[in-house]
Amino acid sequence: MLPLLEAVVNGLQAIDDRYGSDVEHGRLSVRIVRDPQEVLDLSSSGVGRAPLSPIVGFVVEDNGTGFTPENVESFETLDTDYKAELGCRGVGRLLWLKAFDKVTVRSAYADENGAILAREFKFSIGHEVEHEEVPEGLAEVGAAVTLSGFKSTYQEHSPKTTDAIAREVFEHCIWYFLRPGGAPQITIIDDESISLNALMDEFIYSELPPSSIEVKGRTFDLVNLCLKSSTRNPVPRLHWCAANRVVAEESLAGKIPGLYGKLKDTAGAEFTYVCYLSSDFLDESVRADRTAFDIADRSPGATLDDSISMDDIRSGVLAEIERILSESLADAREEGKNRVNDFVSKVAPRYRPVLARFEPLGLTVDPSIKDNELELLLHRNLQKLEASTIAQGQAVFAQDGAADPEDYQEQLQKYLETVTEINQSDLAAYVSRRRVILNALAKLIRVNSDGKYSREDAIHSLLMPMRKDSNELGADASNLWIFDERLAFHDYLASDKTLKNIPITGAESAKEPDLVSTRLAGIPVLAAEGETLPLPSIVVVELKRPMRNDANEDKDPIQQCLGYVKQIRGGGVQTAAGRPIPASADIPAFCYILADLTPKMVERCEVANLRRAHDGLGYFGFNEANKAYIEVVSFDGLLKAATERNRAFFDKLGLPSS
Repeated sequence: MLPLLEAVVNGLQAIDDRYGSDVEHGRLSVRIVRDPQEVLDLSSSGVGRAPLSPIVGFVVEDNGTGFTPENVESFETLDTDYKAELGCRGVGRLLWLKAFDKVTVRSAYADENGAILAREFKFSIGHEVEHEEVPEGLAEVGAAVTLSGFKSTYQEHSPKTTDAIAREVFEHCIWYFLRPGGAPQITIIDDESISLNALMDEFIYSELPPSSIEVKGRTFDLVNLCLKSSTRNPVPRLHWCAANRVVAEESLAGKIPGLYGKLKDTAGAEFTYVCYLSSDFLDESVRADRTAFDIADRSPGATLDDSISMDDIRSGVLAEIERILSESLADAREEGKNRVNDFVSKVAPRYRPVLARFEPLGLTVDPSIKDNELELLLHRNLQKLEASTIAQGQAVFAQDGAADPEDYQEQLQKYLETVTEINQSDLAAYVSRRRVILNALAKLIRVNSDGKYSREDAIHSLLMPMRKDSNELGADASNLWIFDERLAFHDYLASDKTLKNIPITGAESAKEPDLVSTRLAGIPVLAAEGETLPLPSIVVVELKRPMRNDANEDKDPIQQCLGYVKQIRGGGVQTAAGRPIPASADIPAFCYILADLTPKMVERCEVANLRRAHDGLGYFGFNEANKAYIEVVSFDGLLKAATERNRAFFDKLGLPSS
């Protein structure tokens, strides 16, 4: 749209030149020219808006001074200073030919005697400026600039509707509406006509007082607007202006604490803040094509000429905006704080111990932020806190003995308080993770939308990734605490691996127990290295699909577990490091079967002489022949027991325990 916008601004300047402060007599129109061939409507329903024909050009008409001899001479001169005092560089018309094949100008102007004279010329890359015969019928002073042959590269990416084009022209030229005296009548014409002057009432909620800032001796003026909440673009914006037009636009969202989207005034009405920034310095620094500024993004350091960078200007502008919007921003920050507190209280209690330390790190949030985005933001701030705490600890311990004892003690105390809060956060995260795992298990044992139960491998993967062992996974990769907290302390743990591929036994069987574990009793594996081996144990876990009623005796999970125990003992059990464990044949074994208590499963438990649990959700007993403790746990019983064991932790964090 920039070539069109250049033509519009040229017309507005011509109106200013003719009428001065009496711009209410000025008129400017933009007529949209569409392809005369009708677009084939493939919609058979007839519902909705008919497709628009492609835009092929525009006609910009104004009743300004017209193309006087001085204007024509300037038009034919590249990089002229004719309108330099307005910030013009004389190259804007070249933009026309970047987006359009040809430009035709028809104009009437008054000579020094007041006589009305007319002219017409064409402008193209191939023929440059071609003067035509003097046109007839031009009795009113003004000009009509026709931009034709809209190149597809630009046409495809430009706005298509009258409303969208009107809004873009309005936002680009809004300075003319905001200045003393206002703007002439500006109309966008298509199948419908839109008055840009009427858009002022639709756009502007209220005007804040204009303000100015000084940056390294140069003055910058801010026009501050509150747009109505119905504005299609609710993002707060900063418009960088030069030569009475918008050159660049940037979002202010997140650049000032509390400024993310719409704000509220003291009466509670919503508005979107926008700022239009102008300055003689920006006029002097704008590029010839008026698409950017020749200003460094940031100052590399102290310079002899004390040059101004974009960051210098931006910092001053942001500070001024924060002052102007102080009341509304305070309310927005409070809403954001409440949003964080509510999220931490209900969803992510792990951050509660360290929440008070996030604010000094600059944490402010958009009250409308999504849960997943807020979780990521809080996690990044936790990482920042951990990094700063590490640096704080290094500084404290580096001065041990060198600093004043009282000062050192105070610094050490602050450091330890932060470390304690971070550790509390880590513990809260671990407990929260357990709540999530139990929720996932509860979903897996229910009937799905197809009326079927989850396969056992889905539950298996939740307890521990399949076909992995403890040499391949971290300490937190398994969730066997759901069965027994003691399973966290094992010498070796294997999931769905064949017996001959398990290094703790010499068995050659290709059978795959679901879970196998050896435990050095009472001692975590790392603490046992180099010490006398204590009595070990074997743990085998077998899982069955929820509500499975398998009548095949070969698949009796109790006998499967006992068979695995016998084969492991027969192969000679070793530590994960390959050291033999004495008296392998007498190693105590614990067999856990996770299966729903179907009639067939109950029958197997009774045959194995197992006792029914008091809550009716499982069976247990000791098999003397195989020297193995056996426990059959239903999915409901497993979930109930794990939840009850962790209930105190869940309650402490405010997490639901069911």
